Amino acid sequence: MKTYNLIIADDHKMFIDGLMSILQDAPEFNVTTTAKNGAQVVKYLDINGAENIHLLVTDLTMPEMDGIELNSIVKERFPGLKTLVVSMHIDGTMIDTLIRANVDGYVPKNAEKEELLEAIRTIIGGEKYFSTEIKKAYTDAMFANKKEKEISLTNREKEVLKLIAEEYTTQEIADELFLSKHTIESYRKNLISKLNVKNLAGLTKHAIKMGLLDD
Repeated sequence: MKTYNLIIADDHKMFIDGLMSILQDAPEFNVTTTAKNGAQVVKYLDINGAENIHLLVTDLTMPEMDGIELNSIVKERFPGLKTLVVSMHIDGTMIDTLIRANVDGYVPKNAEKEELLEAIRTIIGGEKYFSTEIKKAYTDAMFANKKEKEISLTNREKEVLKLIAEEYTTQEIADELFLSKHTIESYRKNLISKLNVKNLAGLTKHAIKMGLLDD
């Protein structure tokens, strides 16, 4: 029977011990080494190479070097090494970042034993694996992002928004655009409603994120 070598990176010993216990029921898998952070993984690979490692299983939140940076380094310097993220963080934007960085799979830490083994086997077999929960979070985030980009502002709204982002007061914006203070307040309220934010800080942050100030 062919044996596949794995590296596990997580700063919680309890998780590492739990995963190794699961892998004991799958004799085809061998844990070559474990690490508390991404820096330790990179150091190990620099010394020993990645030729005999088939899969890196990593958490996202770790000290010194997190899973996102680790995945990027691995894909750049050890492109043949597959990567599987196992994390409690289920954030669509973060998932998108990892997908763009060519991660091979992502499952939540509360995944069942059977799914975790399926993910490992699928990835080692040459395919990607993303759990249903992860795919939903990713799809929801991409849909929300698309809706944001579809928001259309008039040229005057963009002018007001730009000045708000530059920390102009209502009166200063009115003077700059030769409009009344009341008109600027109406623009401000409409922008908050249109961009679905709660306050001016959220308005500015949201507008920058959406690229509405690029024009």
